[in-house]
Order: sequence, then structure tokens, then C-alpha cells
Amino acid sequence: MAATDTPNIPDSSPSARPSPVPPRALSFDRAAAQYGTARPGYPDALLDAVEELAGRPLRGSRTLDIGAGTGISTRRLHDRGARVVAVEPGPGMAAELRRTLPDVPLVRGDGNRLPFAAASADLITYAQSWHWTDPTRSAPEALRVLRPGGALALWWNVADDTVPWIAEQDARLRRFFGAEARTKAGPEAHTEARTEAAPATPKRTEATGAHGSPVHGRDLPPELTFVHRRVPWTRCVPLATHLANLGSHSAFLILGDEPVRRFLSEEREHLAPHFPDGTVEETYVVDLNVAVR
Repeated sequence: MAATDTPNIPDSSPSARPSPVPPRALSFDRAAAQYGTARPGYPDALLDAVEELAGRPLRGSRTLDIGAGTGISTRRLHDRGARVVAVEPGPGMAAELRRTLPDVPLVRGDGNRLPFAAASADLITYAQSWHWTDPTRSAPEALRVLRPGGALALWWNVADDTVPWIAEQDARLRRFFGAEARTKAGPEAHTEARTEAAPATPKRTEATGAHGSPVHGRDLPPELTFVHRRVPWTRCVPLATHLANLGSHSAFLILGDEPVRRFLSEEREHLAPHFPDGTVEETYVVDLNVAVR
């Protein structure tokens, strides 16, 4: 979507101001550069699957990337020829996106109140971000803004815990966050400490955390019929990047520096024997969910 295709909404306009989002969602602002450099991207196969399930090419499609963060998915969509507008509520994340993608239109906002005209988008995407919305608000908004025949695509990178070292790391993460939760707020806080998304509704209790969780915990809108696709992929990164990726998740960002430093230092020692050359092979499965309006 070209800049002229979107509303030119000044920041002082009430409709341009993001609606209230969980404070934890804004924890990423303090680590925006770390997030942008350490978080995994997405494979070409994911974009191929989005095109297939949406029933149209990305090239030329009027696309809104909601919760765009530092622009990891925005860049992939833009590179595939989508006329993409990034939508991001966090000032720190938005600033990092603007720094790295200066030519992509950026709107401050969130999925609970989209500052776009009805039936104005061919595709709305949520990469790692649907769980930060209130589905009772974000689903009607997506339906309002999508044109007939447009598609809503939601996806998450989930670490593949069938890989032994990832399963072992996941167990350590669960023990760590369980202990931190009991220290701070008693055993009942375990789920909140493990989840990447502060609950938007009372029913949202499944823990997700730094390794992600399966799609069935994602509160997909019942108004739409989704097709699910799992896209496996891997990336090889320095051990320091892997640890920075872990540390960029909200579950870590809301803790004090010392427990995070301690956990990541211990994690380096756990992983060194698995990756003696200092390069970590991260294995993911992207949970992709696409519905056509």
C-alpha cells in the first residue's frame, strides 16, 4: 500500500493514538535494537504459504502489518512487493522500524482500533502479535478493514521442542520462570511469568513464553474459518545472538537485570557442549493461520 493509500493521521488526533495495550506489551521498547537484530525472521516458504492460502500474490496487495515491532515481517512483505503499512503502538519499536525501513509507511496504532477505512485492505497480517490484542475487539476491526475476499494471516515462530536441546532448554525456562513467579507473587503467578502475552481475556491462561506455544492457545476469531499450516525451518546464529533472542522476550524484559544475566550466563554454559563451534542451529515451526473474509 502506498503512503497515499492510507489516512494521513497526525499523532494528536484521537483516532491515531493507540488504544490501551497491556503494559507488558510495551516492555519491548527498552530492547528494540536487541529485538530487531536477534529475533528470527521468516522463511520464504512462509510467504509462499500466505499467498497460497490467501488466494492472491503479495505483490501489489494492500497490506497492513499489525504489531509490526521493529519491522521483521514488514521487511519480508515489502520485499515480496506488498504495498505494506506498518502499524505499531510502541514508540521504541516504531523508532527502530523507522530507522531500518525509512521508506515504509508507519502508523502508530494497534489491532484493537485500526485507524483505517472500511474495506481498505487486501491483507492484514499479525506476526507474533495477535496474542497482544483483545480478540473481542481486534477480530471485528479486522473484518471491518478487510475488503470482501481479503485475508487475515496470523503466525508465530515456535521453537521445535522435538529437538532434544530445545526441549531441555524449555524445561530450564519453565523452572526459572516458575521460581521467579513464586518469588515475586506466589505460585499462582507461574502462568503469567511464562506467558509472552499478558491475558487480554480471563480465559487466556495457556503459557507461551520464549519458546512459543501451539496454535490452539491463540484465541483465533470464531467469526472466520481458518486454514492452518505448519512451516518448519532453521537458522544458524552465533551463541550470543541466540541468548540475545531469548533475552528479548517480554518474560525476561519485565524482570530485573540480575536474574536475567544469571540465567543467560548459565544457559551459555548449558549450550556450549552442544555447539562447540559457537554456532547454534535454532529449529522452528511457524504456526500459520489464514482466513479469507
